[in-house]
Amino acid sequence: MSIQENYNAIKSQLPSGVQLVAVSKTHPVSAIQEVYDLGQKVFGENKVQELTEKYPLLPKDIQWHLIGHLQTNKVKYIAGFIDTIQSVDSEKLIREIDKEAEKNNRTINVLLQVKIAEEESKFGLEISEVKDLFEKYLSGEYQHINITGLMGMATFTEDQDQIKKEFQTLKNLFDELNQLKKLETLSMGMSDDFPIAIECGANSIRIGSAIFGRRDYSQ
Repeated sequence: MSIQENYNAIKSQLPSGVQLVAVSKTHPVSAIQEVYDLGQKVFGENKVQELTEKYPLLPKDIQWHLIGHLQTNKVKYIAGFIDTIQSVDSEKLIREIDKEAEKNNRTINVLLQVKIAEEESKFGLEISEVKDLFEKYLSGEYQHINITGLMGMATFTEDQDQIKKEFQTLKNLFDELNQLKKLETLSMGMSDDFPIAIECGANSIRIGSAIFGRRDYSQ
């Protein structure tokens, strides 16, 4: 199927109120522009270098989300324009984003990335660390960030019960923190597991290959 057919097929499966983040990593500017022209305004990139190369070449009303692991020394390159950093996985990183946001006279939206998968390779905060950071945020420690919600990635497995259990863990934490401050975004679910994520309460999903096709990592 074409990119347009893929995009329309995904959109047709989303309940109202579920945000689609079109994950454009490794895909060319022309493909992103094509999806933008279909009405998509929110795009996700994994790497800072790739994002900073694409940003000047595309419409300025795109809301860019950084969804990959972010090193503290690279925050400064995106702080002037990034809409949301979904992958906040340490206090060190949150402090750096706060500092760079202040330099740019901005408030940057962030999601706390929670480690819900059993795989060792997944980044993320432990639940206790999330609660600690959120408490500091509520006490006013980070003046130039806005914690808008949580993000998580389930284990890459065929076992749907396990995926569901991991997503439910994140939803429970989201509900708990939501009692303390109204949160907007529960980001979970990708091309292979987004229907389960939506079933478990996701209101933002990150879809790449199901829209753009399989990625070309030779670039």
